[in-house]
Amino acid sequence: MAVSSASLSWISSCLSNKLNLAHSNDSPRIAASSSCNTIFCSSETASSEESHCQRRPLLLGLGTLAATLPTASSLFAEEIPKNYRAFVDSEDGYSYVYPSDWKDFDFRAHDSAFKDRNLQLQNVRVRFIPTEKKDIHDLGPMEEVISNLVRHVYAAPNQLATINYMQERTVDGKNYYTFEYVLTSPNYSSASFATIAIGNGRYYTLVVAANERRWKRVRDQLKVVADSFKLLDI
Repeated sequence: MAVSSASLSWISSCLSNKLNLAHSNDSPRIAASSSCNTIFCSSETASSEESHCQRRPLLLGLGTLAATLPTASSLFAEEIPKNYRAFVDSEDGYSYVYPSDWKDFDFRAHDSAFKDRNLQLQNVRVRFIPTEKKDIHDLGPMEEVISNLVRHVYAAPNQLATINYMQERTVDGKNYYTFEYVLTSPNYSSASFATIAIGNGRYYTLVVAANERRWKRVRDQLKVVADSFKLLDI
């Protein structure tokens, strides 16, 4: 799908703003000589007071910005679901969408994370670890891989793990496992979707979760997040 003229105009405007920020001493988030290839985008119209292009401060040269624009353009060429925003990390090689009213937060040992503004246990987070594997199929059959992860990695010793759903999908030649599971403790239960994939010499995991009592109300919304996870070549 071709990029719309409105999207191209937005990207052009964003580039101009980024270049101006790079030379400004007024912004506390961006060093004078820094740029960043991690981009937050929204499918909704931005006001003059709030930009939909935010960036994490990484000490990279301005030349890096130009290299990231094709990735952002490709994202705009695809339809971002209504009421979602896109997170694109071209440095670490992944992207996904999340509900537009969520906010970012620090989640220990994770590369990125967003949570509901009112319900902190309703969140999405992404982490990755190095691996010599080339593809998710190298880990073994989907059923065995997911069962081992949920019951022996995700679940604590006092939790009962239940797997409700498994799915494999292939996008642009890259394979993903997405699954739904519930962890039940004596006093608390959570439900989650997880998507795992291997690429760029890394084993990526996205988990989007909520309190089990709210799961029926938010399941479809969170499934969109799990299914949106994609690897980018780096």
